[in-house]
Amino acid sequence: MSKTPARAFWVARPGEGEIRSETMPDPGPNDTLVTAAASGISRGTESLVFRGAVPDDQVDIMRCPFQAGDFPAPVKYGYAMAGRTDAGDRVFCLHPHQDRFCVPAEALVPVPDDVPDRRAVLAANMETAVNALWDAGPRLGDRVAVVGGGTVGCLAAALAARHPATAVQLVDIDPARAETAKALGVDFALPDNARGDLDLVIHASGSAAGLATSIGLAGFEATVLEISWYGAGTVPVPLGGNFHSGRLTLKSSQVGAVATARRSRRTHRDRLVLALELLRDPVFDALLTGESRFEDLPATMARLAADPGGALCHVVTYDTEG
Repeated sequence: MSKTPARAFWVARPGEGEIRSETMPDPGPNDTLVTAAASGISRGTESLVFRGAVPDDQVDIMRCPFQAGDFPAPVKYGYAMAGRTDAGDRVFCLHPHQDRFCVPAEALVPVPDDVPDRRAVLAANMETAVNALWDAGPRLGDRVAVVGGGTVGCLAAALAARHPATAVQLVDIDPARAETAKALGVDFALPDNARGDLDLVIHASGSAAGLATSIGLAGFEATVLEISWYGAGTVPVPLGGNFHSGRLTLKSSQVGAVATARRSRRTHRDRLVLALELLRDPVFDALLTGESRFEDLPATMARLAADPGGALCHVVTYDTEG
């Protein structure tokens, strides 16, 4: 059988990445060859993988659909790829960074015509935000805060703000996030100035300080939804004060399973299709804060893992992009 050449990004060892050459078999009757157009770096998760910080008890849960290798390294990891089939169809796939790949056709989701490749790479993060909103279940007129203005936090805030009469504030320690919040149509506050007595707080900062802020902002019998991923870290949780006296609910949300509220009627594919449909709105271009070439990915990943510098979604472009 003939082989198709490809190049892929691998974490060769913790803290060091490289581009490796690969060969792929010709597609079978149910497979499709895809040429990459753009991929996105899911900075929080991929930084953990790059640093070799995936907890031993989470290695199975953390595997992505077309991962090769094992944690901590060598491993090929990633799940935000937009590309084109040989027939010219624009598709999204939960695939690692690679310039050419072959997957079962059922793993590909069509990208709407009015969603550019660069914006389409947000689909995996948008899927996480959709699941969070399904888990959170905001109600008409709720007062909501999202603590942590990373990519997923910003997406969750934007989706929450689409509920009628809902007041949403994005809370972050970086004042520069105010411009992003404005672009998304939500209020912004630094932690010390955030409104309290809230109905729902979504925590997405990945820090103990952010979780403490979230609990402090929640009103009586409110819900704090935790969507951060901490890797191998241990996080102190302030369960005194407002937590017990306020009868708060601390609830987890994780994208690996469809939210309980929708699981009987929505599949993983349904959720991803919805995420791509939501990305028709050009407002989400505000979350694309960096771009670099695929060939530069080893240096780019090292830089983002060491010092993200306020980056949200970093886009990787390929020479094959149209």
